[in-house]
Amino acid sequence: MTLDPYGDEELVELYDVDNPAGADHDYFRRVADAIGATKVVDLGCGTGLLTRALVAPGRVVIGIDPSPTMLNFARRQPGAEAVTWIDGDASVIASTGDVDLVVSSGNTMMHVSDDDLPSALKSCADALRTGGVITFESRNPVMRAWESWTREATYGERDTSAGHLREWVEVTEVDGGRVVFDAHNVFDDGRDAVYTTTLYFRTVEEITAALEDAGFGAITIQGGWHDEPATTDSRLLIFHATKH
Repeated sequence: MTLDPYGDEELVELYDVDNPAGADHDYFRRVADAIGATKVVDLGCGTGLLTRALVAPGRVVIGIDPSPTMLNFARRQPGAEAVTWIDGDASVIASTGDVDLVVSSGNTMMHVSDDDLPSALKSCADALRTGGVITFESRNPVMRAWESWTREATYGERDTSAGHLREWVEVTEVDGGRVVFDAHNVFDDGRDAVYTTTLYFRTVEEITAALEDAGFGAITIQGGWHDEPATTDSRLLIFHATKH
C-alpha cells in the first residue's frame, strides 16, 4: 500500500463525503452478524466510517490503515474509543488465530502489489481462527474502468470545507492489470495536491488462487452487494472465503 495516500489534513475529511456509508457497509455488517463475529479486523480502515459501524456489544473491532492522516481523523470521530486503531498494513495484524472476520473495503486489496498479496493474505489467515472468514471486493478487470479515468471525463469543481476545489483523475500508466493514476486537487491559490495511486486489477482466477495458497477455501464470488451473481459484466467482484 502507499505510505500515506491521503496525507493532506484539509482533504482527508472529504473522504467520507465522497465515500459515504452505503450497500457495501450493509453487506459487511450482515456478514459480521451472520457469523456471530466477536472479533473483527478492518484492514485498510481509512477514516473508520465502516469500522465504527461494525462495533457491537461483546465485539472487539480493530482498524488497521497505513495512512497516519486517515487514522488520526478516525480517532477523532464519535465512537472511535470503541475501536483499537493500528497504523500499518497487513504485516501488523497479530497472528492470534482468534479473529472471526477480516473485512477489507474500498478496494483496499487492489492497493496491495502482486509481490505483497501472498503475505498480506497469509497475515489475514494467521489472524483468523479455523472457520474464520475474510471478505473484500475488487474491481472486475474485464470492465476496464480505468479507460474512463481521464481529465475530460472526471473534471469537476465544488465548494468544500477545504475551500473551492477543482478536481480530476488522470491515468498515467497501464501495465497489464497494474494501473497508476493521479488524483488532482487544485485549491483557489493554485496549489495542486496530487495523489498518485497504483491499483492492481486481478481476475477471479488470480484472486481465487491467491486465497487458496494462503489457506482459504469455500470461496464464493458475488457480483454486487445484494448477492447478485458474478458475471463478466459485473463492475465489482466480492469475495468471501473461509480459513481451513
